[in-house]
Order: sequence, then C-alpha cells, then structure tokens
Amino acid sequence: MFRKTTLQNGLRVVTQKLDGTKSVTVLVLVGAGSRYEKEDNRGISHFLEHMFFKGGDRYKNTKEVSEAIDSVGGEFNAFTGKEYAGYYVKVARESIDVACDVLSDMMINAKFPQKEIENERGVILEEYNLYQDTPMYQIGWNFENLVFGDQPLGWDQIGKKEVIRSVGHDDFVEYKKKLYTSDNTVIAVVGNIENDEAVEKIQKYFDLESKKKAYEFEPLKKLNGGRVNIKEKKTEQAHIAVGFPGCSERSKDHFVIRLLAVILGGNMSSRMFLEVREAKGLTYYIRTGTDNYIDGGTFVTNAGVDLKRVEEAIISIVEEYKKIGNEDVPASELTKAKEYLKGKMVLRLEDSEEYAHLLGKYELLHDQAKSPEEIMKLIDAVKVSDIRRVAEDVLKEEDMKLALIGPYEDKEKFEDLLKF
Repeated sequence: MFRKTTLQNGLRVVTQKLDGTKSVTVLVLVGAGSRYEKEDNRGISHFLEHMFFKGGDRYKNTKEVSEAIDSVGGEFNAFTGKEYAGYYVKVARESIDVACDVLSDMMINAKFPQKEIENERGVILEEYNLYQDTPMYQIGWNFENLVFGDQPLGWDQIGKKEVIRSVGHDDFVEYKKKLYTSDNTVIAVVGNIENDEAVEKIQKYFDLESKKKAYEFEPLKKLNGGRVNIKEKKTEQAHIAVGFPGCSERSKDHFVIRLLAVILGGNMSSRMFLEVREAKGLTYYIRTGTDNYIDGGTFVTNAGVDLKRVEEAIISIVEEYKKIGNEDVPASELTKAKEYLKGKMVLRLEDSEEYAHLLGKYELLHDQAKSPEEIMKLIDAVKVSDIRRVAEDVLKEEDMKLALIGPYEDKEKFEDLLKF
C-alpha cells in the first residue's frame, strides 16, 4: 500500500514499494502548468521546464546533468501539462542517490543563464513549428480552444512566439519563486525501495524552504469558443475532432465518461472503429477519448480521413453519438469496457514511472492519492444506467463541436453536419 508523508516544510511525499522490479522512479510534480499563465507570459511554464535542465550548483550545465544520469543507465524526462509540470528520473535501485541528487539540484539550484535561454529559444521555436506542422498534435489543441474559448485552459502549452522570443532570466526566477514552492510540490518515489528509506532520501536531498505558492489559477469561465474551427492547410489527409464539453476530474461521473469513451472509440473492438473504419473504410485512425481537468473536460473523437470523404466520416461519427444516447448499452459491452480499462491500467503500472505519476497526480490535484485498487472499485461500480445518463447529458446536439485541419474553408457547410 502506498504511503503519504508531509514534511515539516509542507512538501508531500507519496511512496510505494513495488515487488518484482529492480528500478526506482523519482517524480517531481509541481502545480505550475499553463493554466497559471496570463496573456503576457503564455508559454513560460513550458520554457521553464526546458531551462531546469541547464544546470545548477552540483551539475553546472546540460552536459553534466545528462552524463550523471547516462552514467548509471537511467532515464530522465519532463513534461508540461495545463495544470502541472513534471520531472522524473528512473534508475536502477542502487542509483537512487544519483536520481535524487540530480533532480534536487535542477529544481532547487537552477541558474537560468541568459546564454542558455538564448540557445533554447531556437529549440522551442522549432518545437512550436513541429506542432504546427503535425495535424495529429494540433487538432487536439484546436478542439480544446472551441470548448474552453480564449482563456488559459483553451490555450496550448507551447505558448506564443512573442513570449518565447522575449522571456528572460528574471522572468524565470520570478515564475519559479511564485509557484515552485514546498506546498505546491508532490514527490512520488515508486519502485524497489522501502517507504521509510524513500522518505529519508527526499528529506535529505529536497530541503526546500517552507513557502506557499503565490496564487491559484483562475476558475474555468463559461466562454463560447465557437462551434467549428477550420485550419485551412494543404494536407494529404483531413484531420477531424468531433466532440463535446466533458466532465471534470472531480466529477462523480469521471469514470462513467471514461468508460463511455472506451465503448465508443477506445479500442479496436469499439463502435467507432468497427463502424466508421472497418465497415465503411472512412478513416485510417479513429479514437474516442477524454481530457479531464479539475473543473472541466472534453469528450472527443479524433480521426484521419480521406480528403474526399470527410463529410461522410463526420456524419458517421455523429450517428454513433446519436445511437449511444438513445439506447442502453448491453451489459456485456459495459463489462468488456471495464475489463479493458482495468487491464490497461495494470499493464501501465508495471512501469514505476507510470505508477509514480498516478499517485503524484491524485495527491497534487485532489490532495488525496488513490491506489489502483480504489480506482478499480470506482470503475466496477459504474452501471448501464450511468452510461445512458451521462451519454444523454453530455452528447447533446447543441453542444457538439468540430475542429478540422485540411484544404477547406466553408464553416457553414460543416456546421450543418453537426445534427442528430
């Protein structure tokens, strides 16, 4: 069973001993995602993530940071979401001190040298261009902008080019000071290590000043981002996202809507896959999923479609939405979805990094980590009537939205397709 320990400085540590593995993951999660940004610093959260790898006191530059982890055959990476950022190192059990030492030096003693900032601008601008040139990435951000509108949750994490080109040393120092605080940080240690020893390591290496974060992100506002978003682009394949506003992470229906997504388009035996792809041959890839945040979410089907059959594909996806909202799903279909969701979770949690992320995320966002067993009970508790109720509540014609990337420009024509 996992254990939670709150240190005197307010830092929360969640630990889990895993039998059958020789590795350990140390994951630092901080409530400093892109939702904490304003219009004038859009992208600073992600840029800051890059800058932590530029060195501190003991590991003075990127080369020394990388060599320290490479020398023990470890893995390290970082990511920036909308509600939090994460940094992890995964190593063999005997190298746990290296993992803690490198991560703590990066996080506590980062220098943000201006020369490195200038170098990293080019890297991030190229990353920006990569997303712009990769419709499978961009389509998701375009859809979320429809759902959430012009506010931080509706913006992408990469930010604005003007900010990327102008942000400097003092901006990073100030942002870190405001949000990278002991009360706004959770460290998860998962793998071949006893709970007590894991806590001792964190106490030793992460001697953070006791401090509270400067501000919370703004609550989600009800803004209308529109019904159709078309990004006109010469492509060989149209990319579409058809969906609705969804449920939040804290909703009682969180696992209901996730099971609804599995039934509709979560795997190769789902309704969307069998009907839209296999029976009609309309798409190369198709999947239905959810993105869930503290106070909002999305429910969406993404697909890559033949340019000449995009209207037919949209109509077919809409038809599957209509069907599942008008009738109960068979109990056997719900059972299959439950076993799929639980089985995928079991497979993911064989990786200590995934396990650490699960515990750390729940602790950071909900102040209460959840075990896999607790999550499975919540999944098993979902009834056929819950699926029907949530389908009727979420999959409403008037709330349906479409994001599209391809050689198109007629919004009205596509808006007319969003009808049951």
